Amino acid sequence: MDKPILVVDDEPEILVAVDTTLRMAGFANIITINDARDVIRHMEREIPCLILLDLNMPHINGGRLLKIIRKTWPRIPVIVLTGTIEVDTAVQCMKIGALDYVVKPVEEDRLVAAVKQALAMEETGETGKKPLHQDLFAQIKNPAAFRHIITQDRKMHAIFHYVEAIAPSLQPVLICGETGVGKELIGQCIHDLSSRKGRLVVVNVAGLDDNVFSDTLFGHVPGAFTGADKARSGLIEQAAGGTLFLDEIGDLAMTSQVKLLRLLQEGDYLALGSDKTRHSDARIITSTNQDLWALEKQGKFRKDLIYRLSTHTLTLPPLRERLLDLPLLLDRFVCQAAVELEKPIPDIPKTLIEQMESYPFKGNIRELKSMVHDALSRYKKGPITADLFKGLDLIQKKDTSGDGSHALETGKNLPTLKQASNLLVEKAMEQAGGNQSAAAKILGISQQALSKRLQKIRK
Repeated sequence: MDKPILVVDDEPEILVAVDTTLRMAGFANIITINDARDVIRHMEREIPCLILLDLNMPHINGGRLLKIIRKTWPRIPVIVLTGTIEVDTAVQCMKIGALDYVVKPVEEDRLVAAVKQALAMEETGETGKKPLHQDLFAQIKNPAAFRHIITQDRKMHAIFHYVEAIAPSLQPVLICGETGVGKELIGQCIHDLSSRKGRLVVVNVAGLDDNVFSDTLFGHVPGAFTGADKARSGLIEQAAGGTLFLDEIGDLAMTSQVKLLRLLQEGDYLALGSDKTRHSDARIITSTNQDLWALEKQGKFRKDLIYRLSTHTLTLPPLRERLLDLPLLLDRFVCQAAVELEKPIPDIPKTLIEQMESYPFKGNIRELKSMVHDALSRYKKGPITADLFKGLDLIQKKDTSGDGSHALETGKNLPTLKQASNLLVEKAMEQAGGNQSAAAKILGISQQALSKRLQKIRK
């Protein structure tokens, strides 16, 4: 049993009793939690194979927590711990989604039997309907490494295969993609799958001048500069035997690029104030939301460094090209925000998802998460609606008539029908952030029809 059994109860004596009983029965990987607010946070880091959950707890009621678990992780079996033996309680637990219930104080034989049965059902997949995105992991050798990435997108699935293939390599990896698409998460996946024994050390190099960059990465010796009384190890030393992740590499100063190039070519570097060469075995992963080749043409990035950084390269798609993931991500973030803000979990109407499909999400998944948290902070009751999301209502209010609106109102210099049609297409594409599927929905036409119009416009 690799995954842990999670035991959640606010009574310490119950936690001790359950933990002891299960360990005596041969179950070694057991985690106890006495605060319901920590459950979701823990499950985001590590998925258990089974949850034993008390119903009556402060902060978050067990029944409400069970609903969150069933909605977000439908395949994880849950056994309810209850101090009430009434039939109504048991029935209510089953309706919410519990697999079984055990009455407190727990009878050892009953508890062990319930746990064994739940684990047997979990292994055969009978605890719940398999989520669609799980099917995509069928051919992935180590799906657990990607557990923090919520997706059912085929392009992301292909990226996971590539990550598995390059993870054992010692060569650098360049991860490209817009802000908020999850570049650091993929970097974590690469590190986890590499089996390197050292740490993953992450540093954002944007805005660092050459001295700060050198001190941050390579460290310094005493007397290297005013105030340098003691030696300081840099992040490259802290990443020994592991991985150094340099975020926003496109913003790195030219003088710092030379030092990074030497590190990549030879594995050698100098601490500030030292003439003694040191060697690093850390693997280098970099990420950027910029076009490095465009920067090279502007004289802002070294061509030889690009070649060194991009031995392995992957590009993460923006959220607007992963619209199948939108409902999954929205559901997860709504549940997370509701727990954090101690509010009821609202239903998500289909109309809200449809409106979001037309939103450009320039900040991608990070922007969606922020929008959801802000919306939930103002949410009171009923389904969650678009008016709670800042910026989303602009899709409905935005003036799509653009440059032609004034002409239509005044009757002067009216555009031709062809010009007006082209203008609407261009505005819809702009509003949809370049996504043809979303733009077609705004215009009320098929994607194929929109594609033909775009071809004519761009000729």
